[in-house]
Amino acid sequence: MTAQSWRSLRHKKYQLSLRLFLFLNAISALFTALNPLYSVRALTLPVAIILTLSLSLLTWHWRNKTRKINIPLISFIFGGIWAWHIAYKFTFVTDDRITFLLLAFLSVLFIGSLAFASNIKAFTMHSLPTFVVCLWFSDHDQWLRIVYSLALPMAGIAIHHVIQKRNDRFAQQLLYRLLEERETLNDLSMMDPLTGLYNRRGLQNRLENLPALEQGEHFVLLLDIDHFKAYNDHYGHMMGDQALIRVSAAIRDAVRSRDIVARFGGEEFMVLLTSVTLDQARQTAERIRQKVCDLKIPHMFNVSVATNVTVSMGIAIFEPEDIDSALEKADKALYEAKHMGRNNILLSPELQAG
Repeated sequence: MTAQSWRSLRHKKYQLSLRLFLFLNAISALFTALNPLYSVRALTLPVAIILTLSLSLLTWHWRNKTRKINIPLISFIFGGIWAWHIAYKFTFVTDDRITFLLLAFLSVLFIGSLAFASNIKAFTMHSLPTFVVCLWFSDHDQWLRIVYSLALPMAGIAIHHVIQKRNDRFAQQLLYRLLEERETLNDLSMMDPLTGLYNRRGLQNRLENLPALEQGEHFVLLLDIDHFKAYNDHYGHMMGDQALIRVSAAIRDAVRSRDIVARFGGEEFMVLLTSVTLDQARQTAERIRQKVCDLKIPHMFNVSVATNVTVSMGIAIFEPEDIDSALEKADKALYEAKHMGRNNILLSPELQAG
């Protein structure tokens, strides 16, 4: 789950809460009209408004799922209409009026507590108008009962709200930690564990997200450590790994941070120089060749070229729409560079012709 998915989940919870609230208001209004308390005036204007408004908003929101409605405001409006209904109907109740007020108030609290179990603000806004009306019409000795009727669910919702926020915070922190670990694992899966350079998977990922040319061109450099099989056979694979680590560091140090360096094979590396001229590409290639020479890694089987580790290199123009062709041209130039004596840099044929 991403951060965007988390926000989407919260939006779905918001939608569910709003729809449940509107549905409960519509059902309550319908039951009030059919079976009113004390059978006094079966259908009042406030009840008709609640039923019509609930169904209208439900239909509108179902068709406009991405649109948001201010839940506290809507809850306050419905709470005010329910308060209007109670005040209107109270004038016609003659027997046991306090029981009517309590039952009506509990009905409103029931709607709010179900719909806004974790939204203390919306619950309070929905209950407040009815609470004021019930206090206004009740005797002073009944105030404590009415206050208690409101305080009990409010305390429960407040506690639930605090617990829910803590749980959401914990779940969000856990989500972000998992996302960070996934990013770390994803990065590690794209890196060569020995050299710390991109492996083929990482290289492919970078090539797919290659930025557009600012100026100049892209050039690909394929380079290979000269006589590396003989180096491994004589000095051992442990020393061979150390040589690979040092050579890869020298390559990385010789290029810009935005250039892409990858371990292309056993002792073969690829460098992608972005937005450069041909002269800049050749200068970078020469800088890489010289830095590897400067490492002074002894190599007795490279004596025909030098007494230390060297690299040969092929350069070609890199075109993202034809990656294989660019790599093939650079590989041919590298092959020719080796046959020309190694520790050498060679341009692909079309660059030489230019």
